Amino acid sequence: MAKIENGRKSADSRSIRTISSSHMDDESSLGSDSEINGFTNDRHTDKYGFIGGAQQYSEESAQDVPPEVLRQREVKWLDMLSNWDKWMVKRHKKVRLRCQKGIPPSLRGRAWLYLSGGKVKREQNRGKFEELDSQAGDPKELDVIEKDLHRQFPFHEMFVSRGGHGQQDLFRVLKAYTLYRPEEGYCQAQAPIAAVLLMHMPAEDAFWGLVQICEKYLPGYYSAGLEAIQLDGEILYALTRRVSPLVYRHLEKHKMEPILYMTEWFMCAFSRTLPWASVLRVWDMFLCDGVKIIFRVGLVLLKCMLGTREKLKACQGQYETMELLRTIEPRYMQEGFLVREVLEVPVSERDVEREHHVQLKRWRKNRGELHCKSPPRMHGARAIMASEPPSRQDLRQNPTIIVESPLPQPTPQLKKGEKSKEEKSKKKGSMKKAPTVMEIPNPYPLAVDPQRDPQLPLIDPQLPLIDPQLPLIDPQLPLIDPQLPLIDPQLPLIDPQLPLIDPQLPLRDPQLPLRDPMPTLRNSTVQQPLVNDTPLPNTPEDSPPPHQPTLNDQSLLTVSPLQKSTQSLSSIEADQDTYL
Repeated sequence: MAKIENGRKSADSRSIRTISSSHMDDESSLGSDSEINGFTNDRHTDKYGFIGGAQQYSEESAQDVPPEVLRQREVKWLDMLSNWDKWMVKRHKKVRLRCQKGIPPSLRGRAWLYLSGGKVKREQNRGKFEELDSQAGDPKELDVIEKDLHRQFPFHEMFVSRGGHGQQDLFRVLKAYTLYRPEEGYCQAQAPIAAVLLMHMPAEDAFWGLVQICEKYLPGYYSAGLEAIQLDGEILYALTRRVSPLVYRHLEKHKMEPILYMTEWFMCAFSRTLPWASVLRVWDMFLCDGVKIIFRVGLVLLKCMLGTREKLKACQGQYETMELLRTIEPRYMQEGFLVREVLEVPVSERDVEREHHVQLKRWRKNRGELHCKSPPRMHGARAIMASEPPSRQDLRQNPTIIVESPLPQPTPQLKKGEKSKEEKSKKKGSMKKAPTVMEIPNPYPLAVDPQRDPQLPLIDPQLPLIDPQLPLIDPQLPLIDPQLPLIDPQLPLIDPQLPLIDPQLPLRDPQLPLRDPMPTLRNSTVQQPLVNDTPLPNTPEDSPPPHQPTLNDQSLLTVSPLQKSTQSLSSIEADQDTYL
């Protein structure tokens, strides 16, 4: 059974060779696996983890991106990964464009897992990898896997140590795949694919990424007989005729079978051919758009190495042509140049599928039916998501490291009109249950004598509140002092010198009548007097009429202001009587 060592599951002792115990003691004190093999003094590790070799980073082969541009791309990719299903459905062209520009290194592993569909596959098969990892496996398959471990990127610090953590995880992933697909088994070209994935993600994620590449992107590539890779070789040969006729005629002249030069390119996805910066850019586009990127890279390399007559003069035979294709010039594999040329190759998914049907029909005519029934190929991340629609739960991002902050969490600031969760819960509880009445203590308690019995009342009911023997008012004391008069007799109440009424001013003008002698009703056609005009008794009928004022009367010329006001009031009263 597997053992737990340094936080990882180590492989079975019978299936993977381990280093001596002295080296294991040194490994616990050293920083990485590469230091065990003597790279401690003059070791220069590049930013990709390579200590040496042809794939090590160099300024000529890579294209550096400014840090501020990387920060901006990281923010954009974090937004896409948080809403992956919406971006893939509505804005897939934008996702493709950002993959062509290059995925930020800090998010490349997570983005690869989402692009390939490995994230959904892992969520839908929780615990499957642990179950496969705990099983023993086929001894024959395990022996072949063990022999191939040290051949995978020997100059990378993750795999440089025999029996180190990198090789142990690689062994676990490949063994789990042989148990997951026992009818397919193990193929040597799967090891570099799994190693590239392990450089960017944990073992379980790398396993599901390998499953997706073998089943969706390159189905049938690693099965017995290699029929699928031979069929794609014929497709590449037919596409070369259309893209570069000169290269096609040269390969046809020397009878160069595509399986001779394209097997390692396609089965390893150029991971063992190109500089590492170019490998990462090719994989970014490959996992987004599918196998057409692999065809385009192969067409670019063929055209660059054999696309001119001067170069063809140096290749007079099959051997010289093979040597030339094995040693590709570095300038053609430079990151910027290669990506630009790949994007300009006029090969689409439809072209690949059309040639696939043509070559499959020719294969069946010449060789019969295929022995390996592989599933249909998916051209990119969008096709994979459409074939297996994920749920929102499958795409949720789970943090791998959770750190609890020692600082107290600040209370969230609520907006105006917004209630907190506690208030909402209290409101809901109050609707269900009646609120309990809380007794509030008196903030001003009465002073209590500590010697008094608390059982006794504060006031004796037998004692009256007021003594009836004591009068409320003393009868001996008068209420008012009789010696003090209420009014001073020396002061008169009214000044006798001032008359109460001015005798010069009459109270009423005697010349004006009190009312109109002939008032009429409003809106009446017949004028009838409102007042009885019969003479009163003892009144002579021939009495003279009252004196009527004239304009020449002097009394009207000399009228005081008081008389004017009295006249105006009298006129108003007369008008009111008239309307009545």
